[in-house]
Amino acid sequence: MARKGENIYKRKDGRWEGRYIKERRNGRAVYGSVFARTYLEAKRKKNDAIAHIQESAKQKDKKKCPSTLSTISRQWLDDLRLTRKPSTIMKYENQLQKHIFPVFGNQKIDQITNDDIIAFSKSLLSGQGTADAPMSPKSVSDILSRMKSIRRYALMEGMEVQYAADCIAIPQHSQPLRVLDRKEEEVLYRYLNDHCGLTELGILLCLFTGIRLGELCALRWDDFSMDERKVHIRRTMQRLQTRDSTHKTKTYIDISAPKSACSIRTIPIPDHIFNVLQKSYAENAYLLTGSLQKFIEPRTMENRFKKILADCHIPDANFHALRHTFATRCVEVGFDIKSLSEILGHASISITLDRYVHPTMELKQENMNRLSNLFAVK
Repeated sequence: MARKGENIYKRKDGRWEGRYIKERRNGRAVYGSVFARTYLEAKRKKNDAIAHIQESAKQKDKKKCPSTLSTISRQWLDDLRLTRKPSTIMKYENQLQKHIFPVFGNQKIDQITNDDIIAFSKSLLSGQGTADAPMSPKSVSDILSRMKSIRRYALMEGMEVQYAADCIAIPQHSQPLRVLDRKEEEVLYRYLNDHCGLTELGILLCLFTGIRLGELCALRWDDFSMDERKVHIRRTMQRLQTRDSTHKTKTYIDISAPKSACSIRTIPIPDHIFNVLQKSYAENAYLLTGSLQKFIEPRTMENRFKKILADCHIPDANFHALRHTFATRCVEVGFDIKSLSEILGHASISITLDRYVHPTMELKQENMNRLSNLFAVK
């Protein structure tokens, strides 16, 4: 007997059957059925089936009416905030606001084609797009990575996307990185030893440990194990933009854990650097200031480093050249690459070899001479 208005019947075989409209074809209803041993179970199954059809209809509606790229991008960013550092979110927001939104922001995501992405990439490389000047292949590739991530997110949300993730490949041309040669390093080393301030101490520490500028600026004396002659890297400092209207300034200093887990590491301190460190030791203080209430931010430290280079008559270099120089010297003296990779805080040995190890011409000459000496006439 039917239950009025519910379209649920008890069959002759004792089971309950619930009927529902699956779809309409040419204006006619097409029915589906669920079966159960009790009325309540049949009603639940029928409601579940109807809910599934309604949810599928919503997903189809999404595909028919996709969001604009700016809308879906902001949803993607909001989801990322829980798992990404503020510096990463700020970088993505800047790329969206400055380069992507002016071109694609108001377009429906299913209207953007491969040809649009290719033309956009070429305009950035040539400087005819939203950039003030031609952008490097690396920077353009970073922006395209955001477009790929947005595409992936839109597909997960059930939207149709026309452009492909790999519709264009930007050739990468690695730029030669600045490494101090041995003569420059010797001149700098003598200067740092003759001028025993905390700034010079910080530069000296970087020259012989390869720590990053932000890590140096966040370094405190309680990060050192003086009895074990080790330094623990567990924080980094950087200046970030803020989009919060409640802030009085446009930027702020952020001191937090490094971006990746492998950057949190312990580094043994060379004996001669340890002896210098002991003379300046202070409890509960930043290394570069001797105070816990004051710190030196990365930009200031960069400027101080460049002034020291000028005083030493060494050609200009950025602070990161100390890291390159450290890695290069380690390889030259036969340092174990696995250990070096861990000291630098890299996720794999290949990163260390590809990015930071740059054999000098002197080392190449020495190796070539070793080869020729195999057959030297005695």
